[in-house]
Amino acid sequence: MRHGNTHKFFLPYLVILFASLLLSCLSTTAQEKRLAPRRSTNEFRLDDIRRQVTEDPACAIHLIGTYRIVYGADSSGELAVLEMDAVENLKKAQLEAINGERWDDAASLARSLASLGVAVENTGDEPDFVLANAKKLLSEGNDLAAFLAAVRAHVLRPLEFDDALLFLEHAVKVRQRRTAAFFLAAIGVGNVPPELRQYAEGRDIPQDMIKGVATVLVDRGYRIEKGRYYPDRVLGSAFFVDASGLLITNYHVIASEVDPSYEGYSRMFIRMGDSASARIPAKVIGWDKAMDLALIKAELSPEYVFSVVDRVIPHVGDTVLAIGSPVGLEKTVTSGIVSSLSRRLLQIGDVIQIDAAVNHGNSGGPVVDTSGRLVGIVFAGVEQYQGLNFAVPAERLAAALPAMIQGGKAERPWLGLVVSETSAGAEIIYAAPSTPAADQQITEGSFIKTINGEEIRVPQGLLIPALQDMLYPTRPGELVALETTIGRDGEPSRRVLMTVPRPDVPLAAAAKIDTRERMAAPLFGLILSPTIGKSYSPSYLVKKVVRGSIADEAGLSEQDPVSIRGFHVMEKDGYALMEINVKQRRKGYMETTMQLPAALDSPDTL
Repeated sequence: MRHGNTHKFFLPYLVILFASLLLSCLSTTAQEKRLAPRRSTNEFRLDDIRRQVTEDPACAIHLIGTYRIVYGADSSGELAVLEMDAVENLKKAQLEAINGERWDDAASLARSLASLGVAVENTGDEPDFVLANAKKLLSEGNDLAAFLAAVRAHVLRPLEFDDALLFLEHAVKVRQRRTAAFFLAAIGVGNVPPELRQYAEGRDIPQDMIKGVATVLVDRGYRIEKGRYYPDRVLGSAFFVDASGLLITNYHVIASEVDPSYEGYSRMFIRMGDSASARIPAKVIGWDKAMDLALIKAELSPEYVFSVVDRVIPHVGDTVLAIGSPVGLEKTVTSGIVSSLSRRLLQIGDVIQIDAAVNHGNSGGPVVDTSGRLVGIVFAGVEQYQGLNFAVPAERLAAALPAMIQGGKAERPWLGLVVSETSAGAEIIYAAPSTPAADQQITEGSFIKTINGEEIRVPQGLLIPALQDMLYPTRPGELVALETTIGRDGEPSRRVLMTVPRPDVPLAAAAKIDTRERMAAPLFGLILSPTIGKSYSPSYLVKKVVRGSIADEAGLSEQDPVSIRGFHVMEKDGYALMEINVKQRRKGYMETTMQLPAALDSPDTL
């Protein structure tokens, strides 16, 4: 009894003792945390770099560049060591890709290493990997991808006779005449078997080509208008680009098949004949919304396959034929001429204007020249004006296809820049927040001199598409060397940035988080400088008006006083609206109120 009572007597004291010890430990830990030195932002940045050196060396190099710009030189020398380690890891990754015959990855890493000026010995350059990939794809029966890779290899470095002959022989075997013609031309002078030369030098006629064009029907169920149900159908055209049943059409024709924001019913078919012909189910393989292109597939062996290899870059006045299904009238061929080049109607590149008759249903159909070479893909027409029709150039389809063949949404690289073409070159007028360009504090008002050491020299009006074409075939996540100057002849500044995936609507995110006075530049071409005003609305002076911009068309000019009364982003509709008060200097400072609308998918972005 006494022993048990003793335990009961001491138990409360034991509980109190353990509680005191626990509280002591907790208070000591909290005290240690308070006394521990606080880590600075640059230390956290260094931790990120150390981690990425192994996990993603390209990202590590981008972060090292950012660190140097933000914090200046690294006195400890650690950054230089980390940079060397990141480069070595890029080399190791390339060797692993080579050993695994992942030639696309090897080529991508070769481009990143080249942007750093790093020579990789005993492995090869980008043309070697692209050609190796072409041969591998050919052996696997992937004709379309193989031909495209072989053309890319030839552009990078002319093909040797045996390599060009290999692809010529296969093009003849699969009856792709225009593809054969390309590789025959690549051979130049050489001993080519007569039967190969004869086939390649032959000519396709429209009667043959129409056999490779299909009508696309997308059934979206029914829509309700004024209490009545109406069939909801999308009509378009498509053409075969591979004997396996792959076809090209427009993204806007098949959008409901892949757009995550579309919530209704959608089912796609193709039809090879008139309305009585069988509907053949089709599926989307890949798409490139920025270029309004899509790759679809049907289980069908086509009678004719169009070549996307022996494409033509047309001249104004050239005769062209458009083939498609206007208003459902299958196998319609219309003729016209190339009315103009370099129309900036899509996010990337430029498009061709034609006057061949095009109507609803022609979208996605081929445009060819009189020799049967692919010129472009119909994507739009202005219904209320005859003869205003447009086509995506065939050369840009060829650049878009490799990513679409991989399947799903084609990812494109993005730096986060908006540029303007001036007499002094490509001027950077905006760097979007949270982008590679913003990370490395690319100076707005500076000029792009080179990308990966290459200076672009093109006729006036083609500079921005040419810059986009340099980035377009590359992958997000690659390194790009960008050299800029302040002014035409300023001291060059070189930065190496890692690209990220391009947003569907490039300026939508920026418009929601950046200030409205900064958004005036990329959206409306209105570069502002703040002033001290007496009104409640912020006041500015117009510092510069971008030539050909919305502000330019509205008649604004430098030194006009401006106040911003409102700024609205209609992301769902794809545009922004800015309301301003302006005293136009050219009109005696007469005060007017303007509403300036702008699309969020600017074509002037990199």
